[in-house]
Amino acid sequence: MKSDVEELMPKLLPVEPCDTDDFDLSEPPRNPQEYLRQVQLEASLFPDVVVAQIDPKKLKKKQTVNVSVTGCQAAPAGFSPSLKWQQHQVSYFSEIRQSINKHRSHWKAKSLDDNVILPKPDDEEGWKKFCLGDNVYHGVVLTSDDNECPGLDYIKVGFPPFLSIVSRLNQATVSTVLEFLINWFEDQDFVPQLGRWLYALLACLEKPLLPEAHSLIRQLARRCSDVRASLVGELFGF
Repeated sequence: MKSDVEELMPKLLPVEPCDTDDFDLSEPPRNPQEYLRQVQLEASLFPDVVVAQIDPKKLKKKQTVNVSVTGCQAAPAGFSPSLKWQQHQVSYFSEIRQSINKHRSHWKAKSLDDNVILPKPDDEEGWKKFCLGDNVYHGVVLTSDDNECPGLDYIKVGFPPFLSIVSRLNQATVSTVLEFLINWFEDQDFVPQLGRWLYALLACLEKPLLPEAHSLIRQLARRCSDVRASLVGELFGF
């Protein structure tokens, strides 16, 4: 009687029938026909379903953990946040992400003010000016008089990441603007406008993250660790 496997799978090579009772698997085949019959016979001796008997205790001792080295500098003494603070920030960030996703359609339908003109997705210089403002982009140093009455000139101080703005950005634009700002941060000092936009754009990223987003987050983490390490030198006058 043919097995289910033999009935379902077509034969590629014809094999002449032979007496399997006198067939010795320990002996080498004498011709191609015996070799093919030997292969068939050996296959028939195996069960259709095989269950491996694995001892979890043995595997537990041989587990290998691969840690990706991102190049981030360890936090200097006194600059490492507590575990409670980290958990609170992660929880709050998760709530922000969920709120944005929930109300994205509502805010996207809101009309923008006449002075809000979004740059084109690939306009790197335009997005830097839009997010950071002309003053930061051109390195303008504000005087004390300017700081007292800054007004609401968003062209100079940068547009905040209002929900009505970030909700209009698709995922490709979010990643692109995030890349523009992170690359700018590589050679520039941190400013509040940058922090607000980085936080907002990261909160707008949808899961699962694309490989490009993973790379940008690692790049940002490395840069932030460098800035944190430099604070020690500034604090002690190094």
